[in-house]
Amino acid sequence: DDIISGLTDAFEAKNSKAVVLRINSPGGSPVQSAYVYEAIKQLRIKYPNKKLYAVITDLGASGAYYIAAAADQIYVSPASLVGSIGVVMQGFGLQELTKKLGVEDRTMTAGQHKAIMSPFSPVSAEEKAHVQKMLDTIHQQFITAVKQGRGQRLKEDPQIFSGLFWTGQQAVELGLADGFGSVKTVNKMVGTDEQVDYTQGANPMDNFIRKLGASMGETIASKLELNNDLTLR
Repeated sequence: DDIISGLTDAFEAKNSKAVVLRINSPGGSPVQSAYVYEAIKQLRIKYPNKKLYAVITDLGASGAYYIAAAADQIYVSPASLVGSIGVVMQGFGLQELTKKLGVEDRTMTAGQHKAIMSPFSPVSAEEKAHVQKMLDTIHQQFITAVKQGRGQRLKEDPQIFSGLFWTGQQAVELGLADGFGSVKTVNKMVGTDEQVDYTQGANPMDNFIRKLGASMGETIASKLELNNDLTLR
């Protein structure tokens, strides 16, 4: 929400000539990345005369690259790390360890697969196939977004979508980025030295109110001799 709000403010500003999205992130949720990606597409349609440039500094991988792919152009440093177009769901199995330790798994469920991917139980072939299909579907959504954003600039290389990440130099060669540059480089391209930061930050007053509320709550609790072991029943 903060990223989309900042982008919207930058596009809506009457005197802004272009918008720069500076990225330094290993990624994150595919859902959140898709939200920002779609918001950028809509803003570019609404403001066709304002270009959006993505500038990747140290890292623009996974969900961060998902977002960058929506930009008009992507600029990197030769040593930036770019790509990692894939999806992962991590887990581990403890069933053999718990047997050795004499630990009994007492997980109870209503629904045959409710405890799917539990570290205390083996993964059945059926459940593994289900999870893999889900990951493949999300991966395809990611691939489609990158292809739509980069278009004919992408080279024909299946390794691009394998989950590997690349240096900025390799990213340019593969069509994942358009060239080498920084925010200052974009300024020169646009023809201005002025920068306005539209990054959304936490409101200091909101932080103060939250802290005040917590402090008052602690004071009331101490007066009433309440401890921290409050539970809802």
